[in-house]
Amino acid sequence: MAALHRSEPRILGPLPGPRATRWLERDRAVMSPSYTRTYPLVVRRGSGAMIEDVDGNRFLDFTAGIAVTNAGHSNRKVTAAIARQSRRLVHMSGTDFYYVPQVLLAERLAERAPGDEAKRVFFTNSGAEAVEAALKLARRHTGRNRAMAFLGAFHGRTYGALSLSGSKPLQRRGFAPLVPEIHHARYGDLESVRALLRSVCPPEELAAIFVEPIQGEGGYIVPPPDFLPGLRTLCDEHGILLVLDEVQSGFGRTGTLFASEHWGIAGDIICLAKGIANGLPLGAIVARSSVMDWPSGSHASTFGGNPVACAAALASLSLIEDRYLANCVERGKQLRTGLEELGRRHRLIREVRGLGLMLGAEVQGSSGDPDPALRDRIIDLAFRRGLLLLPCGQSTVRFCPPLCLTARQVEIGLELLERAIEDSGADGGTGPSAAATEPASRPA
Repeated sequence: MAALHRSEPRILGPLPGPRATRWLERDRAVMSPSYTRTYPLVVRRGSGAMIEDVDGNRFLDFTAGIAVTNAGHSNRKVTAAIARQSRRLVHMSGTDFYYVPQVLLAERLAERAPGDEAKRVFFTNSGAEAVEAALKLARRHTGRNRAMAFLGAFHGRTYGALSLSGSKPLQRRGFAPLVPEIHHARYGDLESVRALLRSVCPPEELAAIFVEPIQGEGGYIVPPPDFLPGLRTLCDEHGILLVLDEVQSGFGRTGTLFASEHWGIAGDIICLAKGIANGLPLGAIVARSSVMDWPSGSHASTFGGNPVACAAALASLSLIEDRYLANCVERGKQLRTGLEELGRRHRLIREVRGLGLMLGAEVQGSSGDPDPALRDRIIDLAFRRGLLLLPCGQSTVRFCPPLCLTARQVEIGLELLERAIEDSGADGGTGPSAAATEPASRPA
């Protein structure tokens, strides 16, 4: 078996292959139809930024399992930490007992989270659970019942997290009534927040504002430079908690450990998951000690902070800080420059935006309007050439590869993307594009 981490993409025949086709048939018989599969990829193994399917086709992965395997698929140091810990202790429930990996990870997160005040940590299994915990803590700490989030936001699919989300009608359709007294403002628009406070959301009743430093599913939207600092000021003025959802933007994804560091702000509560344990289910909220004042028994989790997941997170965090943050900055610049160059050659790329290796390229049709169907076609054609991509927003292709990505892999990815664009038959040639310009909303 060839060393997967040294391989370039290799497609052996039509996709899906015969073995994948059989697994797709078995999947359709037993799996929930609610899952959103972008293309028929049946994964066998992964290493670094490479994926191999059950038919031996090899793909360059620009998805990292939806921004999860930040240290790379099956990273040797992370898997070694998992193996060591699994031989010692797999589970003992950290809400009822004590064990070392949980304390060590909590210490690291509390130390590294932005802000001068001491922090406390509560562990969960996922990002949605972290958001649920943050909503409960915010209401209990403040004694207030309202919360605010933003249009385009995605915070998860459980009821509290879904009530905060404002991304797609499909996610809400058929599930009402949702959690009451949650308001939505326009992302990046401080005046929209102030308008809600002046009209339907009395600030003295508002427990928290939930915000993604960079909107993820909403389209990899970077807010204007004054937006997050302005929210921090508004929250301080009215005694409102600022909850930063760093589930997708955290753990080095943007070139800093937390995306909020780009704006020099600290949240009262930070929600974490995805990249925290490099593929094992783990989430967390990190809150100021004075905020995390709920009593024993008021919230708990059987599996949150599992010792094996904590061991993986400790290994992954060390790798990210020691090696991959700098690489993320360099590869992010390289990828962004390449995407902007594609935008100069292909009119269908409307804009490139993002930070680090959290980048999005918005696709437009011949009319100049967002074209989700064309975006989806390009993603499918890229898959058939050996490049894994994902959609987000109305018509955006998202790029969230592992942070161990190499310069050569960036070059390969850009080459395969351009071939997919050409295969789509939707672009009539070269010409000026908005993608060639730096977005005005990018912070200094």
